[in-house]
Amino acid sequence: MNSSIPDMGEPSPRGQCSGIESAPVRRTLACALLLALPVASMAAEAAGQRGRRSVRPPLRLVWYAEDRDGGEVASQGADDPINPASVVKVATSLWALERLGPEFRYETRCFARGSVDRSRGVLDGDLVVQGSGDPDFHAENAFLLAAALNQAGVREVRGALVVNRSFWMGWENGSAGTEPDPFKRGMGMAARLKQALDPRRWNPSIRRTWHDFAARRGLNRNAPPRVVVRGGVGVDGESRGGELLVVHRSKPLLAALRRFNCFSNNDIERVAAGLGPVAELVGLLAVRCGLPADAIQLETASGLGTNRLSPRVVVRLLHEFRHTCERLGVPLEAVLPVGGCDGGTVTRFFPLLSTGEFAASVVGKTGTLTSTDGGVAVLAGFAGTAKGEVAFCVAVPQAGGRLKAARAAQERWVMDLIARLGGPASRTCPGEVPAPDEGADVILVAAP
Repeated sequence: MNSSIPDMGEPSPRGQCSGIESAPVRRTLACALLLALPVASMAAEAAGQRGRRSVRPPLRLVWYAEDRDGGEVASQGADDPINPASVVKVATSLWALERLGPEFRYETRCFARGSVDRSRGVLDGDLVVQGSGDPDFHAENAFLLAAALNQAGVREVRGALVVNRSFWMGWENGSAGTEPDPFKRGMGMAARLKQALDPRRWNPSIRRTWHDFAARRGLNRNAPPRVVVRGGVGVDGESRGGELLVVHRSKPLLAALRRFNCFSNNDIERVAAGLGPVAELVGLLAVRCGLPADAIQLETASGLGTNRLSPRVVVRLLHEFRHTCERLGVPLEAVLPVGGCDGGTVTRFFPLLSTGEFAASVVGKTGTLTSTDGGVAVLAGFAGTAKGEVAFCVAVPQAGGRLKAARAAQERWVMDLIARLGGPASRTCPGEVPAPDEGADVILVAAP
């Protein structure tokens, strides 16, 4: 760096700056320009240093792949601990299927805390909603409830709508968006349900949802069911001997897990909330994968936050997940997204793997964090090849701000892997990802 900057407080001797003895103005300008040169040099050098500091290293991929028998197919940085991001959802799905089974359904019960005048359709008291942790209850499910309550003789509630703390509705984005105060959270959920039950309170989003719902079910879009709640909302949910009116039974767990995995929805944490603390999931994985517990570090059941698994451990998890699915008679594509078969994240993020000869050859799970741990992109799953199925995990750590390039690099790696094994072998695409109400039903308990 140039350090010969004159002391600006000392006048220069006559003629020192330029050697020009003509007009004082020209001499002054020349002197100023000369004095500015070292400053400009310093600024340019500093800018160059900043530019050099901002240059990021090239993307680095780590990967591991095995055949069905556990034989290594490809490996680089296989034991490096990485943040698996939403690939953790595969572990949570394994946990849920083992504990609850694919056909498990959540029940949401509606009670009348007061008297019902069915001739007028009026509940003189509170409508109490007791949830059991249904993780995927939405406006469509509220429409089912409203129709059933109308059939049970309830069109108006003179009291309040009261829910318990195991009733959830709509999305929250897992721990990133969940209200930490259980009471405030419950009040928000009750307010959502109250709005969805009464068409006069609908916003444009709920109205569009109703139109889609009515079209799918062949209903008159101009005659929605309606339950008007005159009072406020509350969190309590105790029936206190009230009359059971209707029971909403969710879609089977398997369908809910597919929705969470296809769209990588962090509210899969709701499923885990009914199973136990994340430490139990860590213990399950340690036993199933034959690993010490410290080889598995999980902070959440969704993949949010700081979690650690190596690519090799992820592949072990995939094998265990496949074993559970096979034992339960569940195809992998019934739980995880398939490239080119649905609108899930595999199809959205990896277009070349989802079209042409590669379509339907990869079933798996994406993982993305934009800033945590410097950002990360992960793709893990099963690739169908001419030489058999391969379980793989390919990750790009420190991918923040470069996720598009990271995914392109992952896509090339998977396509090269498949090509080296004789080319792609596709699987049969499953049906469309179900809507929230598909597979759900409502049991009418109280006679109209």
